[in-house]
Amino acid sequence: MNNIRERGYLLTEQINPKSKNLDQLTSIELVDLFNEEDINTIEAINKARLELAKSIEVISQALKDGGKLFYIGAGTSGRLGVLDAVECPPTFCTSPELVQGIIAGGNSSLTRSSEDLEDSFQDGEKEILQKEITDKDVVIGISAGGTTPFVHGALNAARKKLSTTIAISCVPIEQVPISVDINIRLLTGPEILAGSTRLKAGTATKMALNIISTGVMVKLGKVYENRMIDVAITNLKLYDRALRILQELTNLSRQDAILLLEDSNKQVKLALLRYWTGITSKDGQSLLDLYQGNLKSALSYFNKLKINE
Repeated sequence: MNNIRERGYLLTEQINPKSKNLDQLTSIELVDLFNEEDINTIEAINKARLELAKSIEVISQALKDGGKLFYIGAGTSGRLGVLDAVECPPTFCTSPELVQGIIAGGNSSLTRSSEDLEDSFQDGEKEILQKEITDKDVVIGISAGGTTPFVHGALNAARKKLSTTIAISCVPIEQVPISVDINIRLLTGPEILAGSTRLKAGTATKMALNIISTGVMVKLGKVYENRMIDVAITNLKLYDRALRILQELTNLSRQDAILLLEDSNKQVKLALLRYWTGITSKDGQSLLDLYQGNLKSALSYFNKLKINE
């Protein structure tokens, strides 16, 4: 065990002086301390705003060009990546292949701790190679401390395939340099419970992933104003949301919204296009396909045709 790397210098491993008496605090004092420290997550996101914006631009263009997005991590970082990926299909009606989450140890690691599996550089490389990624794809490696061999292996394999690479970590670049196209550093500081990066680091990482994936989907035209017009109607709650979106954006009654939605293959975007243009479901779908599902672009094209008639 002489080859164990010293990691105490990492920001995420340091002792937080504000919580040295953590085991002596009352419950309300604990809550207040967590609340005070979590303010750092907002500041960390703000300081990484340029890198986050660049990531949105790069990823959205890659997906428009036929690429895919992969998150890869271990432990909490891996679970956060998988969580963000699996929420894209119901929210934005994307295919499960478009945004994928990879966690060290596979699906069993989602519900059972398997942190020992993060130590294999080769396993990270293998996961990426099995996905047969290309230069069209984007790979985001997530590692709070920035040192996870599994993640470094994945990013190394992605670079060799000329994929765009992004790293999300919570330590300064000078502590852990990572060779990637975009380096997102979320400097939330030492944790209240020393080394427990599921806390501030995990919160900031979740916030960053929320911003990236939602921003990308907005750029892909899966949002109209601030409505999720590509919502997948898979239960009663989402059916109700779809109807409310239709009613909010049109003058339809709830019953008429139901009829239009059912006649539009339960696709809110298609229903809106048909309402605003009067075209058939088949023609509407062809028009949306022509503009990669972008409703505003499809509407603009239709309106130009009408003007030129």
